[in-house]
Amino acid sequence: MSRKFMAEMFGTFWLVFGGCGSALYAAAHASGNGIGFLGVSFAFGLTVLTMAFAIGHISGCHLNPAVSIGLCVGGRFSSKELLPYIAAQCVGAILAGFCLWTIANGTTAFAFDPNAAGAFATNGFGSFSPTGYSMMACFLAEVLLTGFFLFVIMGSTSKNAPAGFAPIAIGLCLTLIHLISIPITNTSVNPARSLGVALPAAMNGSAAMGQLWMFWVAPIIGACLGAMAYRFCASGTFTTNTRTAAA
Repeated sequence: MSRKFMAEMFGTFWLVFGGCGSALYAAAHASGNGIGFLGVSFAFGLTVLTMAFAIGHISGCHLNPAVSIGLCVGGRFSSKELLPYIAAQCVGAILAGFCLWTIANGTTAFAFDPNAAGAFATNGFGSFSPTGYSMMACFLAEVLLTGFFLFVIMGSTSKNAPAGFAPIAIGLCLTLIHLISIPITNTSVNPARSLGVALPAAMNGSAAMGQLWMFWVAPIIGACLGAMAYRFCASGTFTTNTRTAAA
């Protein structure tokens, strides 16, 4: 369990540091050569793809409390390991968030507006949505996207799926999710990712923590629904294989 805990902590750190870091440092670069939404979307997908190959054989590479809960509901993960996994993911995300904050403050070009939508790569709805989507629209988007994420995770890691391709499918799925939803919620589908950047932002005046509940509740509901949907679709070939789950 200690090896799995460390793997999940390092993996979630990498997801938050790589994904949110690309949004903070490179999305809209002062040189005019920023990577934009497309680059940030691929950055999140690449963090999952690379870490899935690195730690998939150790912990399953969940990197996401909603994924761990969904896999538990789907019969792919033991409930006895659920709380340690979630704790490891949150620790990794929070450490990454504070590292991102420290690095960002290393330049005078960094300006933090606590009232701005998506400030410090935080997630939000209403006035804190990047383009002003309502609470219900954001909630539905997070439920649906996390649901399909779990569906892809369970399908691509099934014993009957092509061997060795799960990290690619899961990484590209997360890329697609970000391409769809960065303008809606700044894309969560991962409670730990949302928590990791919300904490340093809140400590510097942001109201992001007040909306954090949605980015726990909606992804968890979506993950459970996606896992149950896949289990229903694959009821004739269901397997308990747990090789690589990813984030």
